[in-house]
This record gives sequence, C-alpha cells and structure tokens, in this order.
Amino acid sequence: MMVKWLRESNVSAIILVLLRLYVGSTFLIHGWEKVSGGGFDASGFLQGAIKNPGVEGWWASFLEGVALPNIILFNFLVPWGEVLVGLGLILGCLTTAAAFFGVVMNFSFLFSGVANPNALMALIIVFILVAGANAGKYGLDRWVLPIVRHIMNKKENDVAVPSKR
Repeated sequence: MMVKWLRESNVSAIILVLLRLYVGSTFLIHGWEKVSGGGFDASGFLQGAIKNPGVEGWWASFLEGVALPNIILFNFLVPWGEVLVGLGLILGCLTTAAAFFGVVMNFSFLFSGVANPNALMALIIVFILVAGANAGKYGLDRWVLPIVRHIMNKKENDVAVPSKR
C-alpha cells in the first residue's frame, strides 16, 4: 500500500520534491565545498576510518587495499559524485540513478564511522528509490525519462536477429 502510494500519488511526488531538495542541496553544498576548495584529500579520512575500532574489518580492508592505493581516483570521485548527485536530485534529472549513487556514498560514509547526517539522508534516499519515476515526476525526469526509454527501446529493436534463410 505504501509503495503504491509512493510510486503513483501526486501528493507523494510533491513530498518527494521536498525530500529531493533537502538531500540534493546537502550533497551539492558538501561536494561544491570540496571541488572549489582546491585541495580535497580523503587520505586522512580513510586512514582514520581504517584505525577506527568501530569500523568493520572487511570495510577497513577495502579502504586499505582499494581506496588508499587509488586515492587520486577517490579524491576525484567523492567531490564530483556529491556535486552530480546533488544536481540530479535537485533538478529531478535521472533521479533514481542519482539516488542510487547517493545512497552508495552515504553507506560508504556510514561504514567508515560517520553517522550524522548520513543515516537520515540514507533513509530519505531509500524512499526516493522506492518511489521510482514518481520521485522525478516534478523535475526534468518528466522529459528526460521518455527520451531515455525511446533510445533504449530503439537500441533493443536494432539488435540484429538472425534470419532463417
């Protein structure tokens, strides 16, 4: 019942706009601070998370074995990911994709021992994800999703089907 309401109701679509604006602006502000600050470096944060006894061992191993050795990539992905997730949610453009990447980032922060405001934002993003296309109904998705669907359907129809000759 709740899922149907989230996915189909105009009232829920309006509420979702407000939630998108809150989460999106939070991501955009934090991401833009990192991008425009000109010196974002996540290595200290990652090293702190690795040493944190509250961080799960498997996550600390991932941070130590994958994230730290590729810190240049992560120093690019984190701020620009936050900016793009923020813009996607604020504008309602590719909302579900933006929400997915936003919740991945939020859980990454949560796994690293940062609880506030990431837990609340992760919960809100779950509602946005469950709502699907209705979350972007009052946003650019109204125009973007039909174009994406058309392109995807065209590509499916263009796949060569072997003929019986």
